[in-house]
Amino acid sequence: MQVKKIIVAIDGFSSCGKSTMAKNLARSTGYTYIDSGAMYRAVTFYVLRNGLLREGSVDEERLCALVDRLEISFRVSPETGHTATYLNGENVETAIRQMETAAWVSQVAAVGCVRRVLVATQQAMGIAKGIVMDGRDIGTVVFPEAELKVFVTASAEVRAHRRADELRAKGQRVSFEEVLANVQQRDHIDMTRGDSPLRKANDALELDNTHLTIPEQQAWLLEQFHRAAGKAH
Repeated sequence: MQVKKIIVAIDGFSSCGKSTMAKNLARSTGYTYIDSGAMYRAVTFYVLRNGLLREGSVDEERLCALVDRLEISFRVSPETGHTATYLNGENVETAIRQMETAAWVSQVAAVGCVRRVLVATQQAMGIAKGIVMDGRDIGTVVFPEAELKVFVTASAEVRAHRRADELRAKGQRVSFEEVLANVQQRDHIDMTRGDSPLRKANDALELDNTHLTIPEQQAWLLEQFHRAAGKAH
């Protein structure tokens, strides 16, 4: 019997390991991984590069006139051999992971027209199912009918330590205090924005990974996947 493909929606706070979990699950199951956060980061990078800030805030009118012209895609980079984020044909994977982008991404993601355009793009990516997508509103807005929904959380301090270590490993000079402030700011913006705020879907499984190793998280997620896929037959 052929196994029916499902949609896996992984939501949660910034820097709580959603992407690592999603990538590992996709690799284990042969599913396609889609990093919705990278899509919002790509738009943010476009905003910063093209001067779409006005008096310390996003120029929403100009951005809304341009956002539907942006082409965001994921493909294997010939330089690294890994999947990278492309904006209008340009590999922006490294650029969108910088602290400057992180400092603005929640503000850009809160702009209604940006969310509408990217949500429609993400939904189109999931028509054939067989995907793992992580973000802030995947289980609540993008795929409310997803067969498996997971909400990941961890303390802000632990998430800041993880993020700082990740950035330092990439050669960026950051302080723990700077990263913690960014994490807390993003949490506040994500949870209080008017358009699809971050929240746990009623039928999502919650995972607090504050004290879990990556292998422990992956084993738990794989077990939930097989359970959900079995029910979808």
